[in-house]
Amino acid sequence: MKKLILLLATAAICLNLTAQDEPQKKEADTIRVGGMIIVKKGKNEGGVSIKRKDYDGIKRKKRNISTNWWVIDLGFSNYTDNTNYANAGSYLVNRPGYPALDKNDFKLRTGKSVNVNIWVFMQRLNLIKHHVHLKYGLGVELNNYRYKTASSINYNEGGLVPYTINTQTNAPFIFRDSITFSKNKLAADYVTVPLMINFVSNADERKNRFGLSAGVSAGYLYSQRNKQKSNERGKLTNKGDYDLERFKFSYIAELTLGPVTLYGSYSPQSMYQRSLDIKPFNVGFRLGYW
Repeated sequence: MKKLILLLATAAICLNLTAQDEPQKKEADTIRVGGMIIVKKGKNEGGVSIKRKDYDGIKRKKRNISTNWWVIDLGFSNYTDNTNYANAGSYLVNRPGYPALDKNDFKLRTGKSVNVNIWVFMQRLNLIKHHVHLKYGLGVELNNYRYKTASSINYNEGGLVPYTINTQTNAPFIFRDSITFSKNKLAADYVTVPLMINFVSNADERKNRFGLSAGVSAGYLYSQRNKQKSNERGKLTNKGDYDLERFKFSYIAELTLGPVTLYGSYSPQSMYQRSLDIKPFNVGFRLGYW
């Protein structure tokens, strides 16, 4: 047994000395994985390094169609109010003994009126030398119009008109409630398709890139809600049909300066079907780089 152990030990020492006498390989092993180059260096060269093809002198062919998934916009919602409240008709119900509803009742808290857009995808189709593109997508546009503190306006789908005896209506209406809400907002959500012409100075460079997009969008209203909070009734969320326009047409634009993209939209038509002439707009910035 001792002779066997001694024989094996001698063989191991010989193999180790033979391996040390072999010259080191000078050529590095190279593996390409997707957009990366993995270089396996020798022991004296520092192990493994990873390089992107972009910065290794290897040019990639630019694609005619590029796609960005799950794009998010954060901004503010507001509107211009050109309503003639003296001729608002039956859509506005005035409470006897109290001032009639007017423009002041529909003023918003700018910092609390939030717009969030979630684009499932956005695509860019090359038209001219990868500087001019057709840009389009699909997503949802979420708008929250937060009324000023001490608001008392309320929405109703139709039925018994408050403060009027034995009077009913089948149409939606807005009325002045008997209490004041500490929180009162209208939410309007749309499925939206944008379509724009996009110009970009250099699509591959972030820091010095300039981009400009302009076009239109078409949206379909799928949800409208009136959320309220008060000491008397607590928190309430009323979902229903409040006579908002089902389809929304908007002019849209985007401005890209380096890694920052700003967006804006304006609808030339009122967001209400009857009486009120209120035209919504949104401004904000885009999260992510594209």
